[in-house]
Amino acid sequence: MVETGAAIVQSDKTVLIELSHPGAEDARHDIAVFAELERAPEHVHTYRITRLTLWNAEAAGHSAEDILATLERHSRFPIPDSVRADINDAISRCGKVTLSRDGDRLVLHGDPAILREIAQSKKVQPFISSVGDDALEVEPLSRGKIKQELLRIGWPATDLAGYAEGEDHEIDLQTNGWSLRDYQQRAVDRFVGSGSGVVCLPCGAGKTLVGAGVMAELDQATLILVTNTLAARQWRRELLERTSLTEDDIGEYSGSVKEIKPVTIATYSIVTAKRGGQFRHIGLLGERKWGVVIYDEVHLLPAPVFQLSAELQATRRLGLTATLIREDGREGDVFSLIGPKRYDAAWKDLEKAGYLAPAHCVEVRLELPAEDRIHYATLADNERYRYASTHQAKDAVVRELVEKFPEERILVMGIYLDQLERLSTELDIPLVTGETPLAEREELLRQFRDGEIPALVVSKVANFSLDLPEASVAIQVSGTFGSRQEEAQRLGRIVRPKADGRSALFYSIVTRDTVDQDYAMNRQRFLTEQGYSYEIVGTDALTDGAPAST
Repeated sequence: MVETGAAIVQSDKTVLIELSHPGAEDARHDIAVFAELERAPEHVHTYRITRLTLWNAEAAGHSAEDILATLERHSRFPIPDSVRADINDAISRCGKVTLSRDGDRLVLHGDPAILREIAQSKKVQPFISSVGDDALEVEPLSRGKIKQELLRIGWPATDLAGYAEGEDHEIDLQTNGWSLRDYQQRAVDRFVGSGSGVVCLPCGAGKTLVGAGVMAELDQATLILVTNTLAARQWRRELLERTSLTEDDIGEYSGSVKEIKPVTIATYSIVTAKRGGQFRHIGLLGERKWGVVIYDEVHLLPAPVFQLSAELQATRRLGLTATLIREDGREGDVFSLIGPKRYDAAWKDLEKAGYLAPAHCVEVRLELPAEDRIHYATLADNERYRYASTHQAKDAVVRELVEKFPEERILVMGIYLDQLERLSTELDIPLVTGETPLAEREELLRQFRDGEIPALVVSKVANFSLDLPEASVAIQVSGTFGSRQEEAQRLGRIVRPKADGRSALFYSIVTRDTVDQDYAMNRQRFLTEQGYSYEIVGTDALTDGAPAST
């Protein structure tokens, strides 16, 4: 124990970190491995340790001894005995129940007392075909469902049932002048050694290359599921450039194209499309013997894909994401159906290594005019956020920031189309939304990358799947309520390393003392957990001198 540590571990498994403490940054970095940031006000941050955060940490290679040693190193006071017991108990449950094959049978093994407890669970019973003293036989098609239920009753199953090999298809990395970074290779090795699971890397850290590295290791037919058609095109471009795959090897399966090839890239929307209550394109999953299914942006996985994934447990599954946070609370389903976290790299670690640009985050708070504040107070609860986050008072702040950085590539980000259209018109900056025709969208992005246009106004389409390494300033005017994942995605658009080493700037314009400010505080939680801090300023500070991107 360090008497002057930055952290206080409480008996309810929350960890308080005092930000003014000189060891606060190290404590936040280390504790985020096995705890989730719950609250992040200005002076004290609150982390919560849960079974799921511990199980993900264990799957990524952290033992109970490692976790307790971390807490002891940073804790100001002795760790409560109940917390020690809970951590040891949670970690000890990992590996106590295994799912394996015995010929054609799918079997749960474990201590007889644990198996009796499991067999008595009404949620598990529908998936058990027979009960023995030392094993439970599982219905053959219930491999995914039983893992979900076992997780819910506190027994995360170690899946040793193996995987069906896919069709052979040779894939090599074309490493002319480049190679996988050390952390990317570690992520590939960790996944291939385990067979299924999630790799967490910051936006801009090369998750696509990890996917390509896995494909090159396995040399098998691959199905890649992505968020939209633009993401599909970017995966195609990257694979054509970085691997031995040719145009004839890669198919696109989307609303406009229906190709099935040894490597097929499909959108989530097409996979989950229904007709007459049935998934219209379910045949895609069985069209070939896939060796691996890659889920891009797994934190955005639509609920129906969980249902489909429960039937894909004999196929290797790789989830790629910047954050395991899901706003719908289904992190447990990612753990049980896609797999646990196999590898992660902290944003600040990659920044220190030069793989990400340093980023300075600023929250600009503006006041509503008195008459508008009175109007805001009269609105229904469900109308207040839109009113506060799209208020025209923000327009002048955006203009001031755009004019302040004439040499930078700027993204103005929001979710409300009327607000974005207004800003696009007033600032004479092109607008890119989900409604922008794909050809026009790609041309605008090319012009931005080539420096022909210095700024874009972008909708939620920019939260993912935009490859704009030149972007260095982001101005956020509205967000999807309190979405932490969106905040991470948006920062990720600007943290690609800059040739001259300058920092990226992330501005969030917020209406003071409204739900806009409340949601902004929640959105910032994930990035705060990753070690970023937000400087909070008023609009007068911009005139006095905003941070420069140097």
